[in-house]
Amino acid sequence: MSQRWIGVAFAAAGLLALGAGMLWQQAGNEATASRSTNADGATLFALALPDVAGKDQPMAQWKGKVLVVNFWATWCEPCREEMPRFMKLQEQYGGKGLQFVGIAIDQADKVQQFTTNMHLNYPSLIGGYGGIELSRSFGNALGALPFTLVVDRAGRIVQTKLGPMKDEQLQPIIDQLLLTSSN
Repeated sequence: MSQRWIGVAFAAAGLLALGAGMLWQQAGNEATASRSTNADGATLFALALPDVAGKDQPMAQWKGKVLVVNFWATWCEPCREEMPRFMKLQEQYGGKGLQFVGIAIDQADKVQQFTTNMHLNYPSLIGGYGGIELSRSFGNALGALPFTLVVDRAGRIVQTKLGPMKDEQLQPIIDQLLLTSSN
């Protein structure tokens, strides 16, 4: 009899895990497709966050560029996996008006060591653990990482993405924004 209850408990746990996974997937898809109504490009450009040296960096310094803002952490494996692609795109399109900016949900010393070891070619600002709440204001309902915003040259948030941003998702957006803003 007790083995039967153990089997029932495992089956119930499996169903709960399946349901949670389906909710996570659905929430992730909704977060990808929608933009926050709480914050916009003006809110983003009003921010100033410290860099790894502790110097405040105003987001407004990148106004007029196609901006990709990525919320990440050193302990986040999907975040670390997408960074080399971001570095490649920064190198390829930086001269055409593209700017990546990382907002790290981590301690400055860990971020500095990580970005130095990685030879990161775009700025990484320190959002600290409060950076999750900041990302929520831009539509990251789950407060998960990575979370990415794409902002056009006019300062409008045109795309948000919860989870890793794949090349086939990001490349067309960048190409379109750089093309339309250069005409």
